[in-house]
Amino acid sequence: MRFNNRKNSELRPINITRHYTKHAEGSVLIEFGETKVICTATIEDKIPQFLAGKNQGWISAEYSMLPRATHIRNKRDGIAGRVNPRAQEISRLIGRSLRAAIDLIQIGERQILIDCDVIQADGGTRTASITGAFVALYDALTKLVESGKINRHPISKCLAAVSVGVYQGIPILDLDYDEDSKCDSDMNFVMFDDLSLVEVQGTAEGAAFSRKEMDEMLDFAELGIAQLVALQKQAIGLDV
Repeated sequence: MRFNNRKNSELRPINITRHYTKHAEGSVLIEFGETKVICTATIEDKIPQFLAGKNQGWISAEYSMLPRATHIRNKRDGIAGRVNPRAQEISRLIGRSLRAAIDLIQIGERQILIDCDVIQADGGTRTASITGAFVALYDALTKLVESGKINRHPISKCLAAVSVGVYQGIPILDLDYDEDSKCDSDMNFVMFDDLSLVEVQGTAEGAAFSRKEMDEMLDFAELGIAQLVALQKQAIGLDV
């Protein structure tokens, strides 16, 4: 039995709070247990230069962690004077994942900027960010529909992400920091609500994993994604 008597196939308590900040077109506080991330979506009526003349929109993302989101204080990226490679990699993952979820042509020549700011980290910050950012994105796009700027909602299905790892030889779902720091292998799954895969990241941290273990991790991921999507739909109040 895991911390808080969690079963191996059980998520941490998940909370999604919409409209968390005042000014952003979409904003969410998402909590995966003790991991807490503020996700905001900002709409700009312009597109990156490389999309000029293509009559489509774009989604980009920036991920960062507040200095005391972790056990020790980390320097802000601007103060450190360099790009944080981990934050950059996660930013790109969030952007890729969300772009897969919408019809970019439908939103017209607009860019939606997603900011995911970790205010408290206890493992799974990238998967929490994707899951929360989807809801913030959905709300921002809903405002475009309601204002008559686009004809229909460009999202047709939900998107969520979850981590699975092998810990002490046993597959477990949604790792917290203690489990993640000691696991033998770690995988992150991004999926649609029909359980089709958008992205898979997998690393053997301490020991290589077998095909059987990978299949077990995928089974756990599908269980977790189904629950996360149900919570997203409940938060949004709509079937998507």
